[in-house]
Amino acid sequence: MSLPIFESAAAAEAILRRVPFDEVEVPEYVLERNRQLFGEPLTPAQVVERIVRDVRKRGDAALRQWNELIDKTSTSSFEVPRERWAEAARSLDPSLLAALETAAGEIRRFHERQARNSWIDSGPEGTLGQLVVPLQRVGLYAPGGAAPLPSSLLMAAIPARVAGVEEIIVCSPPQRDTGLPAEVVLAAAYVAGVDRVFALGGAQAIAAMAFGTESVPQVNKIAGPGNLYVVLAKRAVFGVVGIESLPGPTETLVIADETANPRYVAADLLAQAEHVLASAILLTPSRRLAEAVKAEVTRQLALLPEENSRAAAEAVAQRGGVVLVADLSEAIELSNRYAPEHLCLLVSDPWQYVGKIRNAGGIFLGEQSFEVLGDYVAGPSHIMPTEGTARYSSPVNVDDFRKVISLVGLNEQALQRLGPSAVRLAEAEGLWAHAAAVKMRLEDQ
Repeated sequence: MSLPIFESAAAAEAILRRVPFDEVEVPEYVLERNRQLFGEPLTPAQVVERIVRDVRKRGDAALRQWNELIDKTSTSSFEVPRERWAEAARSLDPSLLAALETAAGEIRRFHERQARNSWIDSGPEGTLGQLVVPLQRVGLYAPGGAAPLPSSLLMAAIPARVAGVEEIIVCSPPQRDTGLPAEVVLAAAYVAGVDRVFALGGAQAIAAMAFGTESVPQVNKIAGPGNLYVVLAKRAVFGVVGIESLPGPTETLVIADETANPRYVAADLLAQAEHVLASAILLTPSRRLAEAVKAEVTRQLALLPEENSRAAAEAVAQRGGVVLVADLSEAIELSNRYAPEHLCLLVSDPWQYVGKIRNAGGIFLGEQSFEVLGDYVAGPSHIMPTEGTARYSSPVNVDDFRKVISLVGLNEQALQRLGPSAVRLAEAEGLWAHAAAVKMRLEDQ
């Protein structure tokens, strides 16, 4: 498989047009796996509906059943003692522990600058203001299957802690050999300073945090990435609790000009493409660069481990490619319509284009400020909007874990000035009790 080159945006419509995840045809192997588990070929949505309903009804008993069926683990307690996280951190390779601590420090430093403050404004008509208060309890999901993601735990837990959340709990899938989350995830929980960790994965973990069980407390909001079953479960419980997003497959869009190093461009595309179902797209006006990047992708694919190479090759062939554009202005226009999770500007002067970018989860400026640094140690959370949701949403940040309470403390002077307008609006809406509540106070003055 090789990186396709498209002669125009119109020719590249297939990779520039997203299909909603719930409209994608369910692969036969997924139906077969579910047939083996459940005795019938359930779709992922049907599986999630069944799990969420069961956990809501039966609590811990349902969690034990689903853990045994899906994760092949059995335990009398889902919670992982804090001493076990500390042990995981102590036993971790020192260089890896140091990397986690470095990342945690940079993430904390970045998010400490995001604080939004309460304010009160008092005047002759009384007082108005807002209280900015942290959520009381937040639940975080940390993927932990074949490729545990300790970085994602840091990227959610640290902004929540900076926001002042009172209690942070983490759910991560148990490993079959230990019945516990992956060691590196436990170590990340220790470094991040969360409060509780549970060996729970998939839709059952999301349902447990949303509704609460005998063992797992109900949270106010759930954050963190996961597979399709996790995303479907987050959608199912939204409204019972808040959620930060419904993430789809990860994606990178690179805009590069003739000055870009094709080795770097190819490396950045492949760094994204090795994620399952990822999208990696290059927009460039340079045919020379396009051909050079195509050759580099083929060369670098051969250097990756077999499993990573296979996933990346499939991604670049089916959901990636190079799109030749007339100029960088057209590339920016296409990017704003696409609204990528990651937008990488590998051009001679990236800063001149920043003001023209309207839709992106994150902008990476230049060849030395590449997206992989953002994945781990740059500082901003790497949990960013996908599937075009960057048109209206933001990366995970401190405000995801806070809420605003309005303060209204008006006096009689304000009532005299504003009351008649309130009466008029209430009557226009046919809400006569609203109008009466204002009128009686005006009359009593």
